[in-house]
Amino acid sequence: MRGCKWIVVAVALTVAGSAQAAGDAAAGQQKSAPCQACHSTDGNSQVGMYPNIAGQHAGYIVTQLKALRDGGRKDPVMSPMAANLSDQDIDDLAAYFAGQKIKLGSVPQDVVTLGGQVYRAGNSKTGVPACMACHGPQGLGNDPAGWPALGGQHPEYITKQLGLYASGERSTDINRIMRDIAGRLSKAEIDAVSKYVSGLH
Repeated sequence: MRGCKWIVVAVALTVAGSAQAAGDAAAGQQKSAPCQACHSTDGNSQVGMYPNIAGQHAGYIVTQLKALRDGGRKDPVMSPMAANLSDQDIDDLAAYFAGQKIKLGSVPQDVVTLGGQVYRAGNSKTGVPACMACHGPQGLGNDPAGWPALGGQHPEYITKQLGLYASGERSTDINRIMRDIAGRLSKAEIDAVSKYVSGLH
């Protein structure tokens, strides 16, 4: 029955949809200078603790920037950066970075089996659903539902975010989906799946 719960939630969120950015990519590029120190000029971060945002769904970027600006999500680096952004600034930045191409990583051989198991099948014994049910077989995410693309993301960043969800420090997930899932993952599963998604495409 646990699997049914996730399917029902997934269908409901897909039908509900998410806010779509209506930004100007050219304007976003002009406004992106402060972002470049952490995310580089094209959104492909050179540091594992900072996420790759190139090619991320515009709607998801908008949602997260507004949460960081308005206090729904807290981050010591990003909250101050987002504090003075207008809705138009956010839409423009989202349009620009969504239009960039992410640079894919690779999957270490030692996590292929466990990482692939968690991502593609989950863990029925602990009630963990397959990550691909929401994020797609290739890690492309689900834009209408507001679920982010994960393929090519830094393992360090994924590991940190899963930890924040598990502890409840991050709570921007609808209906506690990610908090419930992350709380059921073992440390080994988090490590493996975080590395596994970096090579998904």
